[in-house]
Amino acid sequence: MSNQGVGKRVLRKEDDRYLRGKGQYVADIRLAGMRDVAFVRSPVAHAKLADIYVPEHCQGQVYTAADLNRAGVKPIVADTALPGFRSSAQPILADGKVRHVGELVAMCVAETRARAEDVAAAVQVEYDELDTVSDMLKGREPDAPRLHEAWPDNLFLTTDFSVNMDAVRDAPIKVTREIRTSRQVMAPMEGRGCVAYWDTRVEQLVLYTATQIPHIVRTGLAECLGLPEGQVRVITPDVGGGFGYKGILLTEEVAVSWLAMQLGHPVRWIEDRREHLTASANCREHHYHITGYASADGRLLGIDCDATVDSGAYSSYPFSACLEAGQIGSILPGTYDFPSYHCATYSVATNKCPILPYRGVARTGVCFALELLLDDLAHAAGVEPCELRMKSLVRPEQMPFDNITKKHFDSGDYPEALRRAVAAIDLPAIRERQKRKEPDGRLIGVGLAVYCEQAAHGTSVYAGWGIPMVPGHEQATLRMTPDGGLEIRIGAHSHGQSLETTLAQVANEKLGIDVSDVKVIHGDTEYTPYSTGTWGSRCMVMSGGAVSRACDALLKRLCHIGAFVMKTTPDKVTVSEGAVHCDGASVPISEVARIWYRRPQDLPPEANAGGLEVTEGYKPQRDTGTFGYGAHAALVAVDPQTGDVEILDYVVVEDGGKLVNPMVVDGQIYGGTAQGIGTALYEEMPFDAAAQPLASTFADYLLPGPTEVPEPRLIHMETLSPYTEFGVKGIGESGAIAPPATILNAINDALRPLGAALYTSPATPHRVLEAIFKARSAKPETAAGQEAPLAMEEL
Repeated sequence: MSNQGVGKRVLRKEDDRYLRGKGQYVADIRLAGMRDVAFVRSPVAHAKLADIYVPEHCQGQVYTAADLNRAGVKPIVADTALPGFRSSAQPILADGKVRHVGELVAMCVAETRARAEDVAAAVQVEYDELDTVSDMLKGREPDAPRLHEAWPDNLFLTTDFSVNMDAVRDAPIKVTREIRTSRQVMAPMEGRGCVAYWDTRVEQLVLYTATQIPHIVRTGLAECLGLPEGQVRVITPDVGGGFGYKGILLTEEVAVSWLAMQLGHPVRWIEDRREHLTASANCREHHYHITGYASADGRLLGIDCDATVDSGAYSSYPFSACLEAGQIGSILPGTYDFPSYHCATYSVATNKCPILPYRGVARTGVCFALELLLDDLAHAAGVEPCELRMKSLVRPEQMPFDNITKKHFDSGDYPEALRRAVAAIDLPAIRERQKRKEPDGRLIGVGLAVYCEQAAHGTSVYAGWGIPMVPGHEQATLRMTPDGGLEIRIGAHSHGQSLETTLAQVANEKLGIDVSDVKVIHGDTEYTPYSTGTWGSRCMVMSGGAVSRACDALLKRLCHIGAFVMKTTPDKVTVSEGAVHCDGASVPISEVARIWYRRPQDLPPEANAGGLEVTEGYKPQRDTGTFGYGAHAALVAVDPQTGDVEILDYVVVEDGGKLVNPMVVDGQIYGGTAQGIGTALYEEMPFDAAAQPLASTFADYLLPGPTEVPEPRLIHMETLSPYTEFGVKGIGESGAIAPPATILNAINDALRPLGAALYTSPATPHRVLEAIFKARSAKPETAAGQEAPLAMEEL
């Protein structure tokens, strides 16, 4: 039995170079004659461009939309086939109008970034400002200013889904809430950046870029620049975190690539943190007007919801502007089984930068809205929140299960995950502790949330969306080297997912080759199979499945040669521990490789002419996605005097199917949970009425650090998916989905004696105090007509 194969805690191969400072990122690329780019970005959110003046001493260093238009550079267009979708064209450099702060107006080039910024500062732009849409709900109104003049309104897309709502209108329990999540900025350690040059030897554009989707960037880049894809090579070196932030085609990538072709020498742009915070893509700004219906004994009967998403000014390539709102209608029911459902969604164009798929995508907001609602339904029914959930969850005997929106849950035991979370947090003990009250005057509360994570979405899912990128078979190429090593080439990209380790473990499981002798090659469109990239927790399912299938194909060729050497037949040999075995004899795989490459005279006459290199593709048996899931529980303490919230205990119960490397999974869960805590308590990108972003540094945009993130207690379940290799499910986003709902439910549980509650994330101290004061102002007046003050014990 291998100690390096699937299911083993193998140390990450990647960490050696990272910890020794040997990683190579885009900013590390140094090419002869390279120049740097700085962009003139719009300081206003909505305006016509009246004039762009370039001083005489800057001539030849500044480029505008007019230059790109003359060269035939096309805007970025990311449409969908969904009925009613409205198309937006995102110009590479603003063409006649700007629609959000930070939009590119001009591109300036010089020998250094500092000099390029001096050139940018010398460019004078005259803006005729227009009225802005800074609030998505106001953007839905008929008289709102129009971002795109040809549209009749500001809606990229509306959707409406309804099933059997008449059956619950008279339900005994009905609760309506208005719930809102704040806009966030993804914050990977490495920002975005790119280096481009024209390779005159092969007549090819070469782009180094920090992206999660190198092949999709190549496709989009070729379309915008009018090049055959064979003339575009995208290289993605080490990437310092993605989280969806590096999952779209950038206007900067197109602009820099075009400029490199014009100038004939390399050109570089490296994003600074102010650009990242104020000018790049955001996510997760949702508004829910949601009603829940329940039976008298506390079982969920139905949900009615209007959901609005702020989609920003343009539709991002390739996922489109309706990425989040379009998913809400289908995933809002979560892990629950109930008979009545309605959801209308609105993707609103506003004068903010576009949205993209942040870790968890729409699921974090959906879980937040649904799980807060379920807590309030439970209290209205007079039952513990866990009881209502337990009565309403899909049961294991129903699996596989098609829910009310036809999501196909592949496997799992949702009630057991909830039971384990409740037991681990020790709910009865917390209830007793609440009765005793805290000696320091703080209020404690417990919160729960259950979630599922649809991952590895397949062809049918995205073909229905009709976006520019539809995933098909994920391919892997395997090649034995003459000394018996193994090269694995994949089109997906690893930027924290540990694929260089876990895919080597898959190969070890099938072939027995030591993990140290396996090299995973990714991030270069010249040498890797076409792929839609790394997003949606798909890599271990899709790339792992492709590597497994390729190993099976390679195994047959190894067995054929090995059997011939041992003078037996292929059906009588086995492969394990890096060798071909038969009746006590064995031939090392390294010897088989040596025979193929260096001693062909010793090969069997009918040896496969394809040699020891194979390419295989993989799709799961059903391409509707895998459904990892879990339950989170939190114990918090709230200081009613300051609004401060401390997480005292945090439990994660998760089921990601077969865990290829449990240590890697732990890291993914811990990291995702930290991001979820940021969403719950700290992270917010506010805008003023003029759609100006108000957080331009990390002094303004707060991220959780080591003192704010407790070590979660992690409990693994392992229900195998019936549709995938080894039974694996996606796991990369699960940690980030449930914390906002879990923590806000815990805060509301703590504040319940005061009659206070929060329905907006993040739960900042200001919002906590605001909720307390709002509850105090709503208390009955005294006989003298004055508000009854809160007793000290209430505070």
